[in-house]
Amino acid sequence: MIQPSVEDPATFLDPHTLSVIRQVGMMKTYPADTLLTRQGEIEDTFYVLDSGNVIVVRLAEDGEEQMLATLGPRQSFGEMALIDDKPRLATIKTLTESTVLEMTADQFRDLLRHDPDLALHITRRVLANLRRLDQVAIQDLREKNDLLHQAYLELQAAQLVLVEKKRLEREMELAAEMQRNLLPAALPSFEDYRFYSYLAPARHVGGDLFDVRPIDEENVAILIADVADKGVHAALLMAVTRTLFFQEAVRSLSPREVVYAVHSALLSIGGGNLEGYGMDAFVTAFYAVLNRPSGKLTYVRAAQDRPLWIRAGARPEPLEGNGRFLGMIDGLELQEHQIMLQPGDNLLLYSDGVTDQMNEADESYGVERLKAAFQAAVGESDGNQLLFIVKDIDNWRGRAPAFDDLTMLLVQAIDRSS
Repeated sequence: MIQPSVEDPATFLDPHTLSVIRQVGMMKTYPADTLLTRQGEIEDTFYVLDSGNVIVVRLAEDGEEQMLATLGPRQSFGEMALIDDKPRLATIKTLTESTVLEMTADQFRDLLRHDPDLALHITRRVLANLRRLDQVAIQDLREKNDLLHQAYLELQAAQLVLVEKKRLEREMELAAEMQRNLLPAALPSFEDYRFYSYLAPARHVGGDLFDVRPIDEENVAILIADVADKGVHAALLMAVTRTLFFQEAVRSLSPREVVYAVHSALLSIGGGNLEGYGMDAFVTAFYAVLNRPSGKLTYVRAAQDRPLWIRAGARPEPLEGNGRFLGMIDGLELQEHQIMLQPGDNLLLYSDGVTDQMNEADESYGVERLKAAFQAAVGESDGNQLLFIVKDIDNWRGRAPAFDDLTMLLVQAIDRSS
């Protein structure tokens, strides 16, 4: 059955990304019905539509052709093949005469090294593709389950499916238990600093990770990270990542040195292809070391969303800093940044699942709504600030389902003079 076309807002390139690609890409024009990518083929070209329209089609295992989406100007496709060198997941051909910008794998990797913001945009584009394909796969399973119910005589096959489902459910329960054991049951608390957290996985097991851990009497390590995967695979990589971070934290007070070591270790596991864990995945992270006596927070941002900082009497502002995700591509470059936390300051760390929450009108929650909710939440009593933000997100989302983990970590510098 042909599926209706889907236009995902995440596929539209912003002006900055488009201008950068125009500088390095090659412009080509193709007539209607031209095949640009073929499902199952290993190709190394990334495309951006300048004009015209293309159709995205996938051939299911039963031979049925499914239309996944139609794309138009300022939308892109083909980036997944550039990252993992695996066969195309879908076939794409032109519906009308179309002009495209084409970028090779070598140009793409060079661009990632010099433009971390573009790397983050492409990363989210890949995840948007995975989510859309996941929804199509779920729909396929539902239709097959209906047919299986109607074909009651094939009872043996139905029983095998049920057994497999129960096995997977049990596996997910065990992975969820592992994730709960990895996350801190309680965060440390000091006279001068308080830490609060909130996590709601979109499935049984999510890929988000946070922790706060004293390194010595004066310094505290603060971590929030996101594994670009879900389920059991995410829990496994989450465990590896957490262990690596705090293994390295005791060796150096430099966040950059710690993150470099974690990145190298993830690469050594499989060079971006974690075959020992049966998955391709990468990690975004924000890692900081807080010196409590001085209030100096030294941090590194590796493609994680920018934390929001509220100083006493001021509006929220995002922290600066760029950096590519960890564990996939060699040649990582990172910079350390510092801020000075003063009594009364609040710092909110969060995953992209917060700002990417979608409402029933397919609108994202976004950074500006988060800033407003964060500022309003500062006046709440201790421990209720994050719940205030969560309530604001839930009210805005309505009945729309959560497709990504919702994770936040709040750092409060206590004003003991009041």
